[in-house]
Amino acid sequence: MKFKTSSDCCSKATCNWLVVLISKSEHKSPNITALDSALGGAIVAVTGRDDFTADTLELLTLFQTSGVAADNVVLVGVGDVADCNRRTVRQAMLTGLRVCCSNKDQTVAVVAEDAIVDCVSASVFANTFGDSITSAPTGADIYKSEKARHPFSSATLCIADNDLESHIESGAEVGDCCNLVKTLVNRTAEDLTPEVFANEAVAQAVALGIQADVLEEGELVKERMGAMLAVARGSQLPPRMVRLTWKGADSGPKLAIVGKGVTFDSGGYSIKPSASMISMKADMGGAATAYGAIIAAAKLKLPVQLTVYLGLVENMISGNAYRLGDVVTARNGTTVEIHNTDAEGRLVLADVLSYAVDDGAEQLIDMATLTGACVVALGEEVTGVFAGDQTLADDLVSASESVGEYFWPMPMHNHFAPLLKSSVADCKNVGPRWGGAVTAAKFLQKFVGETPWVHLDIAGPSWADSGNSWQDAGGTADPLRSIVAWLERQSGNS
Repeated sequence: MKFKTSSDCCSKATCNWLVVLISKSEHKSPNITALDSALGGAIVAVTGRDDFTADTLELLTLFQTSGVAADNVVLVGVGDVADCNRRTVRQAMLTGLRVCCSNKDQTVAVVAEDAIVDCVSASVFANTFGDSITSAPTGADIYKSEKARHPFSSATLCIADNDLESHIESGAEVGDCCNLVKTLVNRTAEDLTPEVFANEAVAQAVALGIQADVLEEGELVKERMGAMLAVARGSQLPPRMVRLTWKGADSGPKLAIVGKGVTFDSGGYSIKPSASMISMKADMGGAATAYGAIIAAAKLKLPVQLTVYLGLVENMISGNAYRLGDVVTARNGTTVEIHNTDAEGRLVLADVLSYAVDDGAEQLIDMATLTGACVVALGEEVTGVFAGDQTLADDLVSASESVGEYFWPMPMHNHFAPLLKSSVADCKNVGPRWGGAVTAAKFLQKFVGETPWVHLDIAGPSWADSGNSWQDAGGTADPLRSIVAWLERQSGNS
């Protein structure tokens, strides 16, 4: 796609669509005042009649406008400027842009009041523009013969500062990686098996200069990954563990991200009801997000040492499936009594985390669609942050705030650990109903040793049950932007 910036009045932008971000302020900046004048006072007219009040994400389209070069003008509200932030700006851009890309080969320009740009800075606004232009057309319709939206053929950012191309391009790279994550999560389990995921991940990674290895079933046996293999037993599709390394620097901490990649989760013998199972193709959201992070690191050429580990399995039911009451031995020797076969993700992560620690990880994050309990606690848009290391957790929360995604610290008090005691093994794989997200994190903590580690429970934000003005139902790519921001800060490239 062609990107450009223009400091000319936005009324001169020749395009199919002009998207205008407007606040509730009565005092419009000169660029918006000039646009309104060119439109013959149309903006003042619609606001005066309360047809458009500029409430957050309110939208009004002026079709076949005269007096400006654009064919159509889309007004999107951001509410009060004092409350405006990067999340608001991104959602407002996406809300406007998604109206504009229902036809092929559309051209678009974006402009905002100066105060809206100032509230996030010109560079962040440009970065968000590149991200939004790239990600807006991609949704859940990957199997439809007629797509709901299409990529833009060109996009112009109307802004006084013209030295923003690098920020737009880096935003577009992140947007492209968000599209990759969304598409992976939206693919069916029949289409995206553990083996297919592994093969496709390796092919794309190698093309970007990322080192790639795949551990097949026999190698997983040699690595003593008994917990992960127990989960995989019920499926006819063999498991895979993918190891991807981006060496963008020769020094610095060895960063590691582990992703849960359960490509379909029936619940095993603790079978899910059908209403809960329909979206379980998305139980590999952690692996998809971890994979998106290393692809972004390579595309942005971040000077970091990063290794990503993807634990890819199906959790199915068969005569060979693992059972309640079984005792499995994890890679680090811990024996685990199975009290719930639907608590399979933590078993996969246990072995992969242990592998990452032995592989030399110095700062370790895992991402997983792990517990419904975390969604109950925090809602559908917030990532739960479980700190094995407080400094690392604080860095991640700060990174999330910088990009407008929601992270929230969860308790990791020691009194949760005894809730996993078993009378026949070293531990159980679940605790009692209450505090289930925390006991899941305390279970994972048994497999990281002294390595600085944080667990991110992304069960809520990585998947949307219903669509809205800025995104389709399905995969959301949240919290990829936060992880990329964290990697940028680790590289000194914030």
